[in-house]
Amino acid sequence: MSEQAGSTGRPFLYVVVCAAGVASGVGELITAARRRGWEVGVFATPVAMDGFFDTADAEARAGRPIRSAWRRPGEPRPFPAPDAVVVAPATFNTVNKWAAGLADTLAVATLCEACGLGVPVGVLPCVSDALASHPAYRASLDRLRGMGVRFGDPYGGVAGADGGPRFDWEQALDLVEPH
Repeated sequence: MSEQAGSTGRPFLYVVVCAAGVASGVGELITAARRRGWEVGVFATPVAMDGFFDTADAEARAGRPIRSAWRRPGEPRPFPAPDAVVVAPATFNTVNKWAAGLADTLAVATLCEACGLGVPVGVLPCVSDALASHPAYRASLDRLRGMGVRFGDPYGGVAGADGGPRFDWEQALDLVEPH
C-alpha cells in the first residue's frame, strides 16, 4: 500500500457497494478495513442507496458521507485518491457496465477510473448461477481480469441457519493488500 494522504495519513480504500441483498452487511467490511488500518470512503450505486444497506450506519463506520451522485463543478473532491478499491457486493449489472466502460453512475465511473490509476482493485461478485453463466458476464470477467482486477470467490446464495454459503467480506481486503 502506498501512503496517500487520508485525513490521518493512513492508506485510503474506496468501497463500492452494489444493489444485492447481501449489501446489508457492508458495515462488516468497513469495520474490518478500519481495523486493518485503512481510511474508508464508500461509493454506492443509486439503486443500492434505495434500502439495500443501512446508509447511516455505513457513514458512521466510515466517518464520511457516502458518495452516490456526481459532485458539481467547482466542488472539491471529498475523498483523497484511493490506494485500493474493493467492490462488494458486485452485481451482474455493475460488472458488465464496468467492463464495457459504461460509466453511467458515479460508482461505475469510479471503477473505470480506478483501473486507469493502477491501484489494486478487488471484487466479490454476488451473481446467481444463471446470470454467471451468461456469455456477456464471462467475457466481462475476462476483460476485467486482463485489466488487473482481482476476483474473490463468487457468491450466489443466501446464508442459511444450516451454515450454508456466507459472504466473506474480509476476502475483499485480502485481494488488495500485499501478502
